[in-house]
Amino acid sequence: MSKAPDSDKAENGGPSAIEQYLVKDPERFALNMARMIEQAGKAASAWTEPREKGEVRDHVAEPVVDMVKTFSKLSEYWLGDPQRALEAQTRLFAGYMTVWANAIQKVNPNAEAPQDAVQPERGDKRFQDPEWGRNAFFDFLKQAYLVTSRWANELVEHAEGLDEHTRHKASFYVKQVSNAIAPSNFILTNPELFRETVASNGENLVRGMKMLAEDIAAGRGDLKLRQADYTPFEIGKNIATTPGKVIGRSDVAEIIQYDPVTETVLKRPLLICPPWINKFYILDLNPQKSFIRWAIEQGHTVFVISWINPDERHGAKGWEAYIREGLQFGLDMVEKATGEKEVNAIGYCVGGTLLAAALALLAQEGDHRIKSATFFTTQVDFTYAGDLKVFVDEDQVAAVERSMSEKGYLEGTKMATAFNMLRSGDLIWPYVVNNYMRGKEPLPFDLLYWNSDSTRMAAANHSFYLRNCYLENNLSRGTMELAGRTVSLADITIPVYNLATKEDHIAPALSVFLGSRFFGGDVEYVMAGSGHIAGVVNPPAAKKYQYWTGGKPVGDFNAWLAAAHEHQGSWWTHWQHWIENQDNIRVPARKPGKRMKTLGDAPGTYVKVRV
Repeated sequence: MSKAPDSDKAENGGPSAIEQYLVKDPERFALNMARMIEQAGKAASAWTEPREKGEVRDHVAEPVVDMVKTFSKLSEYWLGDPQRALEAQTRLFAGYMTVWANAIQKVNPNAEAPQDAVQPERGDKRFQDPEWGRNAFFDFLKQAYLVTSRWANELVEHAEGLDEHTRHKASFYVKQVSNAIAPSNFILTNPELFRETVASNGENLVRGMKMLAEDIAAGRGDLKLRQADYTPFEIGKNIATTPGKVIGRSDVAEIIQYDPVTETVLKRPLLICPPWINKFYILDLNPQKSFIRWAIEQGHTVFVISWINPDERHGAKGWEAYIREGLQFGLDMVEKATGEKEVNAIGYCVGGTLLAAALALLAQEGDHRIKSATFFTTQVDFTYAGDLKVFVDEDQVAAVERSMSEKGYLEGTKMATAFNMLRSGDLIWPYVVNNYMRGKEPLPFDLLYWNSDSTRMAAANHSFYLRNCYLENNLSRGTMELAGRTVSLADITIPVYNLATKEDHIAPALSVFLGSRFFGGDVEYVMAGSGHIAGVVNPPAAKKYQYWTGGKPVGDFNAWLAAAHEHQGSWWTHWQHWIENQDNIRVPARKPGKRMKTLGDAPGTYVKVRV
């Protein structure tokens, strides 16, 4: 053990630990505090004015009520038995006593430095500043916070008698509260923020409040958290730039055909059905990361469905409308543009769930144009659905439906906030600290530009998805009703390539694996490294991550994984070999507009509508 550091002395001859936290120019600091208050007033006005005009209606009470109900169920277990309650309190107080003893030992210059009561989790970047360990005050705050967070998580983990959904929600809410109250989020309890505020005489707070006011105004009364500098990006100019033409447009979708770059192409065209919860250009961020461009280079004639960003006109557009006016319309356009009646199809996330439901329906209707289906991180069975399930139970779905009934859609900011909350420690609080306390503009980042480009959800479609998939699991049970028919995944007998990603928190690899058993034909299950986005958008040239193959997805998932073969790099080339094994006949390249009139250049108009 080493000797405890002296927190009152500076290293390398710099200012002492105390001097770093003393305001040098009180007059200038006071002036900046006045300017900060002025900007805070503008932020408050940006928040209140839309509410006074009736343009924004808050539904804060509903999630708060759900959180209170969830914590009440948790507390019933711990408070229902005095002995159990005493044991829980004793564990917490024991942790605090260790923190207190460590603090006393650390301020003793002759004492050995003690071991921390709790270490931050691996990858936790909040406590990297040296003062979190060197300064007795900040070290005490950090340790007390970590002890409390660990204790709260253990209450959820060890509570008996909770159903899995309630436990999942309790864990989620504990994480939200824990992330929100972290000492790293407050100026007086974060040494780095404290020093920056003192060094700049509060100018960082002036800039931060100005940015806060701008972001609330940009969200029309709701905070639109700035995660990147969006100004350098323009869709069609330096993002989503793969050349092509819009060849069809319906009320819910535009169909894009991309220009070929090879003299010959695979006879079967490729139709991509992306999610409408986000925009399709995640598959075409830039030339280096573009799956669309890469597929074209491999000889695919690529078509993409670009979904409408719905408004009040689309409130009644349901799941079947998205099949008829999106996917089936896309098949019609592909056939019209190429003359081909055999197509390879890809569905990504909820776009894949729609594709699976459509395949089951079209099989009954005798439409067999899709000859192979590829699913990217797609759930067709929701028994072990990912973290989004925390937002789905009867009460919460009913609340969402009430909210959507007012305008005919769910605001895009609501869905974006839900996704951000799943990883609030990465996608919310670091930006709150950086933007509104440090007063620093975030850096340009194309992925975060896409992440912020949220979309609205048509009321009928979103309600159908939540109820039939997350709540009732009707698709895998064979009880989903579409167009007067009861559809079954067993009717899908075409070859399926089912891609999961190892760290996916939205469509877990286990959930995708178990979903494979419901298809009626051969399934090639592949698990890629990384998560829901990075694991899918992983071009071979990047030489990143890995993927696993292991034969038929049957039996226990962990047993399959233990026996699977690990391959370094991107799964894209493996998928291409699989596609060519289905049919590798090639024909002369097809150019958009050769057989039909085009409606404009890619990426079209629907994708450019922002909320």
